[in-house]
Amino acid sequence: MVKVSEIPTPTPAQLAELPREVGFVPSCNANPKFLTADQIRQYNDVGYLMPFDGLDGPESTELRAFFDGVLAAFVELGHSSYSISTAHLRFARIYELVRHPVIVGHVCDLLGENVVAWGSHFFCKLPRDGKRVAWHQDSTYWPLSPTKTVTVWLAIDDADPQNANMRFIPKSHTHGLIDYDHSDDGADVLSMVVENPRQYGDDPVDVTLKAGQFSMHSDQLLHGSEANESDRRRCGLTIRYAATDVKTWYRWDQKGVLVAGADTQGNWANLPSPRV
Repeated sequence: MVKVSEIPTPTPAQLAELPREVGFVPSCNANPKFLTADQIRQYNDVGYLMPFDGLDGPESTELRAFFDGVLAAFVELGHSSYSISTAHLRFARIYELVRHPVIVGHVCDLLGENVVAWGSHFFCKLPRDGKRVAWHQDSTYWPLSPTKTVTVWLAIDDADPQNANMRFIPKSHTHGLIDYDHSDDGADVLSMVVENPRQYGDDPVDVTLKAGQFSMHSDQLLHGSEANESDRRRCGLTIRYAATDVKTWYRWDQKGVLVAGADTQGNWANLPSPRV
């Protein structure tokens, strides 16, 4: 089993040198099983869909209890609440979760029948922690081509404007790779940020979700969230899904786990579940 620490994170300069195909890939599905034809059109038009019921009450409660234990362990080791990444290669529970049939079914309606889960990251805003996630596109950070990933944001806690839910800029996914600035501000969780996001789409939309619900958005869509100034935690698990024809660099193929169909090109390692 590959160690998560052995999979490098490429620098902006390294990413710029890659022959990536960067641009929104519209969803084409005449016979969706979980979504409607109108929802497919909406995703292509605005770059996201929400909300969907993913986990039932007992599943949601169990996942929150699991995360509480993981977070406590990471904090005890001196890590931040934002550092729990590639969780499906760390924990058997998350390896199982990324295969959840309801979630995967919705994703397949957007990406096709052959799909891998290659990313899973807990984004946890503790009460009044002062951290914000500036406006960004996910694909800016990833050595993948073409840019054909759907991110599921699965709410572990209720997420609303009071505890700094994620926000989308509708229609911002159609501009290709948007220019960004580097941030050295300690309040920013991410280092590459997009200024004046409203010039790229419509007004921001709140991604308000109940625990167990999820949203889906394109890797080209501008999104972000403010600092959590409330007394409530706001945690979600992002799960990154890609079509199996997406290619990778820097050993990121080792992250991919087949969740639907087949990887006929052999682009992804499809590693077994971790033991813990």
